[in-house]
Amino acid sequence: MANTYTRIYVQVVFAVEARQYLVRREFKETIHKYITGIVVERDQKLLAIHCMPDHTHLLIGLRPSMALSDLVRDVKNVSSGFINQQRWFAGRFAWQEGFGAFS
Repeated sequence: MANTYTRIYVQVVFAVEARQYLVRREFKETIHKYITGIVVERDQKLLAIHCMPDHTHLLIGLRPSMALSDLVRDVKNVSSGFINQQRWFAGRFAWQEGFGAFS
């Protein structure tokens, strides 16, 4: 859309499945970088990210061409696949279903 200007900021929060404390300090930086790459790859702007042991916060500058639910689905699916490939855990890592979003 020509001459369109938007500034949409959304904080997204999603949890580790069953709120398990699986995101250990030594994995955080790698997970931050990987999720940043997923968001940037989809032409969105990641303004801040912080992983807690049992959940993650993202602050995203969202373009109107992208549905928030599609972006979060991609972030969760791709990052959980990456985390499982790293074999950091004995079992399977997954993000909990759903997310919170606040603008």
